Parts: sequence; C-alpha cells; structure tokens
Amino acid sequence: MPPYQRPPLSKALWRGDKRLAEIDLDNATSGAQLYPGRRIVALDRAAHVVRDAQGDSYRYRHLLLAIGATPRRLPFEGGDRVIHFRTRRDYEALRRFAQPGAIIAVVGGGFIGAELAASLCGAGCKVCMLFPDAHIGAGLYLDGLASHLDGYYRAHGVELRSGVRVTGGRPTDGGVELSLSDGSLLGTEAVLAGLGVTPNTTLGEQAGLAVDNGIVVDAQLCSSDPDIWAAGGVANFYNPALDRRLRVEHEDAAIGMGRLAGRAMAGAAGRYDTLPFFYSDLFDLGYEAVGLLDTRLDVVEDWREPYREGVVYYLDHSRVRGVLLWNTWSQVDAARALIAEAGPFDAGSLFGRLPRGV
Repeated sequence: MPPYQRPPLSKALWRGDKRLAEIDLDNATSGAQLYPGRRIVALDRAAHVVRDAQGDSYRYRHLLLAIGATPRRLPFEGGDRVIHFRTRRDYEALRRFAQPGAIIAVVGGGFIGAELAASLCGAGCKVCMLFPDAHIGAGLYLDGLASHLDGYYRAHGVELRSGVRVTGGRPTDGGVELSLSDGSLLGTEAVLAGLGVTPNTTLGEQAGLAVDNGIVVDAQLCSSDPDIWAAGGVANFYNPALDRRLRVEHEDAAIGMGRLAGRAMAGAAGRYDTLPFFYSDLFDLGYEAVGLLDTRLDVVEDWREPYREGVVYYLDHSRVRGVLLWNTWSQVDAARALIAEAGPFDAGSLFGRLPRGV
C-alpha cells in the first residue's frame, strides 16, 4: 500500500456569508515575525511607527495593543523571594520555593490569592493568607458563604490572618520577614502577592488615545485611532447586556477579544457583545461566574446543598446583573441569557431558574 498522504490544508476567508479567498496553508507562510524580549516604549500614530526599548522601530498599517496589566506591588523590595504573581516567569520562580513543608505567605484574599493558597497547600506547603478584609473574597459573597469558605480553607490547613495589611518587609537568611499592620512580624520562605492589577495604558496615553480604566474601544475593539485596536485586560469595552463599560482580566475575554480584533483588523465584520465569564478552583470547590458579583447589590441565594452546590444571583432594580454558579456547571450561556432579560425578577422567580436542563 502506498504511504498515507493527508489532504492539502486550506482555509477560507469569509466576510459574513461571502467567500473572499482561499489560503493554501501548505505553501503559504503566516508572515508573522516574532521579536521576543522586546518591549515597545513609544508609539507614533502620525508616522504609524512603534519603537522598542533597544531603539529599533517597526512600521505598521494596523496595530493591536494586547499589553495587559501590571500587578500592584507591596511597599518594599524583598528580592527574588517576593513574587508579584502574574506571568509564567513568576510561576517558574514560585516552583523553586514551593517545596513540601515550605512556609509561604500569600498576600491578598481575592481571586489570585485564594487560588494560589489552595494550589500551594496541594503541593504540601504551609500557607498563611494575609488580607485586610474580614473574609476571603470580601465583597463577592454574602457572609454565610464567605464564613464557610474561610472555615473550609482552615480545615485544609491554611492559616488566615484577616484584617491585616503588610506594611513592610526585609530579606532574611533563606526567607523574608514581613511587618504587619497589627504590629506583628511574620517569617516566611517566600511571599506571593495577589493584590490586583493596573492596566498598561501608558503607551496609549502618551500617544493620545482615549483612556479610561483601560484603552477605550468600540464594538469592533477599535480605539479612538481607526488604525489601532486593543484587546484583553487593557481594553475598556461596552457590554450591551449590562449597559455599561467593562474591563475584564480573564482567559475568556482575552481569547474572544483577540479573535474578534484579529478578524476586524483583517476587514471582517463583527461586534464584541459577549459578556465574558470567569472561573476559579478552590481545592475541590469551583465556580463559574458571569456579570457583576457585588454584595452591595440585592443578592438571592438558591442552594441545592448549602455552600456546596447552588446559584447566587445579584440584582439591581429587579434585573439580574450577575450570576455565581457555585459547583454548578454548563450554565454559563443560560446565565448570560438571564442577564440579558429585562425582568423584573425577585427571589420567587429566580428559585429553580438555573440550572437548566438538569
């Protein structure tokens, strides 16, 4: 028998239902050139040129800014044992210290802090979480769920120090000593900071782009300059379901926005009207969430098993603005559809509304 020969690869380029071209992927190159280790420091919109930190310049016809965000930092320098967790390099640095029995401090009780603490416990580390609020995830969960989550973390061996801030620190022999707002000191082998991020808007600001908690973009993710797009955690976009502008730092938004921006830059029509979702895993608990999670809204809890499986709704003026799917899966699209509905809703109309098809 002759050897197997796969069929030639090709890809069609479409605009709506009109076929524009057929690209032979076997005989065509992508045309992409990579410049790793280069950081763009200047953008000249008039000349359509960007310049990197080494002084090299690059001309563009269309430009995508997918420059993300920078983590907020602790108020001291502690050497390589203080990691403001954000990148793969940060992960690789953490792996050197995350050995069984190692004492690790996690600063921050939000999404990143909670995920890191659970992962480090799973690796056999002794973890201490430090955060200024009363509970893990303060402002996201009502007191009942928040208190349950605190107890759940303690039961897995995490030491929680709530109501404290890190005011300073210094390197020690083989570790870091933290100074806390309650006057105490904490000795650790490494410190992980999950304090949130700030969008990288400096380049856009210097170039005169519209900036407001990110680079402001339209429905096609185009900035105030018709030749410059923005996507991911740096982009401030309008969401019609919530009737407000958002900036989202999560995988779903990065993937969806990157795909649409690339198509828009190539001339394909499309609108970014998706309401992104985000997710997290906390030991053997997990959730997916859509929209606004804010305990200042009216909150309706619908538990199948209290704090183990259920759905939490966040309402504003009788309209659903956010949905927390706690150990409840395959309901993201249903939650998006619910948020898009005008309502009115109340507890009675929401009990049993999700999950659908179960």
